[in-house]
Amino acid sequence: MSQRPIVAFAVCWGIGYAVAVVVRLPWMNLWLALAAGMLYCAAMIMKPKGTVWLRSLLIVAAAAGIYGDHDARNLSLVELQTDEIGGVHFQGRIDTPVSVDGDRVSFQAVAESIAIPEHAEPGNGGRGERMQFSIRLLAREEQETARRWERGDRIELDGTLRRPAEARNFGGFDYRSYLRLQHIHWQMTAKGTAGLTVTPPETGDWGGWLAMRGIDRFRDRLAAQVDRLFPPDQSGFMKGMLIGLTDEIDPQQFERFSRLGLTHIIAISGLNVAIFLACLIWLLRRFGLTRETYLLVALALMPLYIAVTGASPSIVRAGLMAMIGLYAAYRNRLKDGLHIALIAGVGMLVWNPYYLLDVSFQLSFLVTLGLILGVPQMNKLLPVKHTKLRDAFSITVVAQLISFPLSIYYFNQFSLLSFAANFALVPAFSVWVMPGGTAAMLIGFLWGTGAGWLGWFIAKTNELLFYVVEQASTLDAFQTIWPSPSPVWILAYYGLLCTALVLLQPFAAKDEAGAPEPMLYGAKTNKLPFINRQTMNRYVLLPASLLGFAGLLWYGYDPERGTAEGRVQFLDVGQGDSILIQTLPEGHTILVDGGGTVTFRKPGEAWKERRDPYEVGRKLLVPLLKKRGVQKIDELILTHQDADHFGGLQAVLEHIPVRRFLFNGTLKPLPAVEKLFQTALERGTELVEVEAGDTLQVGSGTALHFLYPLPEGEREGVRVEQDQNPSSVVFLMEMAGTRWLFTGDIGQAEERKLLDRWSGVSRGLAQGEALAPAARERESSAGAAAPVSVVFKPVDVLKVAHHGSKSSTAEEWLIAWQPKHAVISAGANNIYGHPNRQVLDRLTSHGVSVQRTDRDGEVQMTVRGGKIYTRTKLRP
Repeated sequence: MSQRPIVAFAVCWGIGYAVAVVVRLPWMNLWLALAAGMLYCAAMIMKPKGTVWLRSLLIVAAAAGIYGDHDARNLSLVELQTDEIGGVHFQGRIDTPVSVDGDRVSFQAVAESIAIPEHAEPGNGGRGERMQFSIRLLAREEQETARRWERGDRIELDGTLRRPAEARNFGGFDYRSYLRLQHIHWQMTAKGTAGLTVTPPETGDWGGWLAMRGIDRFRDRLAAQVDRLFPPDQSGFMKGMLIGLTDEIDPQQFERFSRLGLTHIIAISGLNVAIFLACLIWLLRRFGLTRETYLLVALALMPLYIAVTGASPSIVRAGLMAMIGLYAAYRNRLKDGLHIALIAGVGMLVWNPYYLLDVSFQLSFLVTLGLILGVPQMNKLLPVKHTKLRDAFSITVVAQLISFPLSIYYFNQFSLLSFAANFALVPAFSVWVMPGGTAAMLIGFLWGTGAGWLGWFIAKTNELLFYVVEQASTLDAFQTIWPSPSPVWILAYYGLLCTALVLLQPFAAKDEAGAPEPMLYGAKTNKLPFINRQTMNRYVLLPASLLGFAGLLWYGYDPERGTAEGRVQFLDVGQGDSILIQTLPEGHTILVDGGGTVTFRKPGEAWKERRDPYEVGRKLLVPLLKKRGVQKIDELILTHQDADHFGGLQAVLEHIPVRRFLFNGTLKPLPAVEKLFQTALERGTELVEVEAGDTLQVGSGTALHFLYPLPEGEREGVRVEQDQNPSSVVFLMEMAGTRWLFTGDIGQAEERKLLDRWSGVSRGLAQGEALAPAARERESSAGAAAPVSVVFKPVDVLKVAHHGSKSSTAEEWLIAWQPKHAVISAGANNIYGHPNRQVLDRLTSHGVSVQRTDRDGEVQMTVRGGKIYTRTKLRP
């Protein structure tokens, strides 16, 4: 606290914010901050014993109070008991750039008034309430109209007010929390532009939006220059790299960079700021300006550069550090990079405490601090004589080590090629593509031909670099998937990493200088004179820290290794099915179906297509599987080939290794289905047809008995079948003494066929007639034959067929299986009316407890000791 006060203050301030985030107590407010501040001043004057620890604790308390007060005041002026209400009249001003993507327009607006029918007027009339807008366009002409809207325009409309959606799966993306961190609590939606009015600001109107409106226009001009200079497949990437416009980056291209840990190349950060300042100062010096003058000019232009490049947390951090450094250079004073970074960080957190929860802020500051502190130490450890090469190695190693925990926490993947890719490709982008692209973009305003030549050379370089990235990203053997670690694991990682680096320093210093160790390491202990601190370091402490670090990584890669329980997770994928089954301790993973996004496009509606449309597999299912540490799928079971069951599996096959693909032996004549099976074959996944009588033994305590579809003679290859519901795969799972029935989308006719096939009786079951065994004993590619004795017993859990449609789950079906629990997978507010009231009534009349994904979100069931424990995401 006395020797490095800025460092101590920054650390305590961050701890205080973290405490407030975790604990959330009502007395953590502004009064606590004021009291802590007064006590701190008193401690500075009186200097009691233990004053350093007391002052540190008071800084933590003050920070916790500041964060708690900020969070407590983050409330909406609109108070409603419902999550959705129509006919809301909104008047206000657009406060962000307007994004037009296909048939969707999105922006944020600040209200001047809000009128809600049959409800009390919001506080202050709603004035100042910030809302997220989403307008669905109905005609192509409306798209052109929306493209003319700008920040600062007044908007008036009648629309629907909705509370943002919360996460419907455990660990899923929470849009409500995401918007709340931007002080947004409601969404406004509308269809078409006929019912809304957008007008430019009147002469004399002013506000913070006015300057940003001009910056938006300048940014659009820069983007237009990039479009002219680079081909369509590169322009989105270059806009992201040069001016922070990431909306137009090709999703597949971004995915390739992400798989190699190279997305920081696209993000505007400190490298961009350094290049901007270097070019600016070089230019100002050529004009003959003095050192003091060009430093002040550069300082004055930094806020403009931050605004033009999007003002993301990483660019704000880099810009603030640059401004502090420029001022320090102008005053010939503070030149400590660590202090500059921490001053910038604390300043950002005071301005917006929610920055602490932003992944961009976290990664930017941690990597920056790691480079400042770690690179000099790493240079001593690397046996490389060439200074620039050693610096490059050190920077890459330190950046990789520091960013690793947060990378796997947020993105759940790490490529073993990441180090090589960063070491080889980052210099190419940073030394040539980025500065060259910036120069071409700016030269284009003065000399179009010269800019075109320079852009052509950069485009050719990009072609080569993109090819290397594409090829390297397809090497699946180097991709690793990590479950999201706990905060305790992350703290332990950094603690062990720092310990190992500190313990390595004495040996590095000795090797470099060729001198004996300092006397500190040669001092003998009193009790064991033959062991000195150097020996203790070399043979005990250092090996222990390295082994601990390796053990931590081993545990983090598979933290549930040896857990004795089974899990069945009914994921909420909207209107569709997707069920994740994990058998532990064997670690066997089964995925049943993958949901899917159903789209309806008429001829001539290509304009409605979005740059990055929502797709269940890529946007929801794969991230969830990775977050839960699913590193491979042993069996992928596709019950049938309707879009709401197979659509998400394409992304699963592309991102996660799948050993075997079990399906119903048919092929639906659709390009998407053909692509799915082709992808499976290309990736070495075994395709297995299953039918009634097959059994799959999974480990020692789990078996899958396939009951449907019924065999049709000898298996003579895949048959084409358009209507897939009647051919759905139905199987009975036995897991640790519990029984589960999975039914796909079969109807009541198929239910009767299944009962007839396995018992010889359908309706007679209600009268207790004798059961006639009918299972055909045979071997199959899926496993051994299913014995009849396992079929005719009550089941613990029934996955209700066809999302609870009235065409399924007949009375005879429930009498036959006598389920204790039922799960219905259906989309919230789906257009089909699933689940049907008659089905729910039948289940209730049989005493079956029902969980529904449309109401409860994800349904997780855990098997421990032969008992089933259930929890749901949205309802306790």
